[in-house]
Amino acid sequence: MEHAEPDTRTLERSLGEYVRAVAAAVGVPDESTTVEISDTATAYLGLPRRWLDRPDHDVMLVWSERRGWSLAVETDPAEAAVVLAYQGGGDLVPDPDAVARFVADTAAGRHTGQERPAPVAAGTRRSLAEQLRPYLRDVPEPDSPRPAGG
Repeated sequence: MEHAEPDTRTLERSLGEYVRAVAAAVGVPDESTTVEISDTATAYLGLPRRWLDRPDHDVMLVWSERRGWSLAVETDPAEAAVVLAYQGGGDLVPDPDAVARFVADTAAGRHTGQERPAPVAAGTRRSLAEQLRPYLRDVPEPDSPRPAGG
């Protein structure tokens, strides 16, 4: 039986849980993360470090459903971020520890990522939701029926 695309709220919740797991692996508090579901699902983690070549700018870890994870340096608001490396590997939702290794290795100069984004197989929001399902906690949606006696 064909299942409908996941609703935006469920996708945002599951992506948020995944990003929280990545944040914990990288050592970033939840307050330094954002998730957005629009025409593209994206996530942002502000990292508590600077890049040697741009010591006045913050480093960020960014995720997109089209490119996966990338490590970048923030610039002025009117400019695009300077991407340092893309994680690559073809896995859109890699294990949080693998993302943490990518960040640590890139920051240490052990460039394990890719300079250009690798093509990620175009998937559906449903396939993305399936990949994120292991991170989704069993917390009922706000308007979900509550179990009797609970």
